[in-house]
Amino acid sequence: MVKTLPDAPATWQLWGARVARAQRPARDNFLAPGDRSGSAGIDFIVWIARCGDHLVVIDTGFDAQAGRRRGRVLDARPADAVRALGFEHGAVRHVVLTHLHYDHAGNIADFPAAEVVVQRAELAYATGGAMRHAALSHFFEVDDVVALVRRVFAGTVLVAEGDVELAPGLELYLLGGHTRGLQVVRVRTERGWVVLASDAAHYFANLQERNPFPAVVDVEQVLDGYDRLARLADSPGHIVPGHDPEIFIRYRRAEVAGEIEIVALHHAPADREFADGVRA
Repeated sequence: MVKTLPDAPATWQLWGARVARAQRPARDNFLAPGDRSGSAGIDFIVWIARCGDHLVVIDTGFDAQAGRRRGRVLDARPADAVRALGFEHGAVRHVVLTHLHYDHAGNIADFPAAEVVVQRAELAYATGGAMRHAALSHFFEVDDVVALVRRVFAGTVLVAEGDVELAPGLELYLLGGHTRGLQVVRVRTERGWVVLASDAAHYFANLQERNPFPAVVDVEQVLDGYDRLARLADSPGHIVPGHDPEIFIRYRRAEVAGEIEIVALHHAPADREFADGVRA
């Protein structure tokens, strides 16, 4: 009798594309800045995942006009990053928005055929009474939120309720903390489970020091989120923060057309000293 072997688990390729960069005071990146001085880079990144013909974009950067108002320059649109990898932007099946801050939820019009995925808690937060407070609403672009609501009315938004398996090997987890409905993305790759932390951790140092980025609605949830990130990832070296320029030092560059900087996260870090998530 011939035994049928179980299907191999779905394995994804995963890339990060830098679509903008800026500088900010280093002390502004930590709730408890200590004696930090000088400036630090901040990168704005679009993530692209592929398994067979299933193409997913995770976060879509900021709208160019909105960026100019905020002193930010968009170097590449998310559709440009998809094309640089050799894929058609019209083939993107899902666009996962980890949350709706301006630098993660612009440009969804780049992917008109895709189903957009957002947490119910985030949709309620960005369209609810909290937005009457400028200290909270200034992180959002009303045009981005309206564009998403239009997609809701068109029936092309998947409103997630907590933890969801979007596809075999690609999972969403609700953490909150940074916003009410922040979700992180867990991806099974050839090197194991990689977790895109988005703004659950802006920088590697936020995680290592357990010292949150100061843009938070619930500090306890952020700290609890650090523990959950550790449980979801195969190791600390499998957690990828949302804005750290060091990502583009730790990981190997993908061979792509054009000048967009793209790294392959499905491969182990280029330098083994980073494999466990900390410098040797």
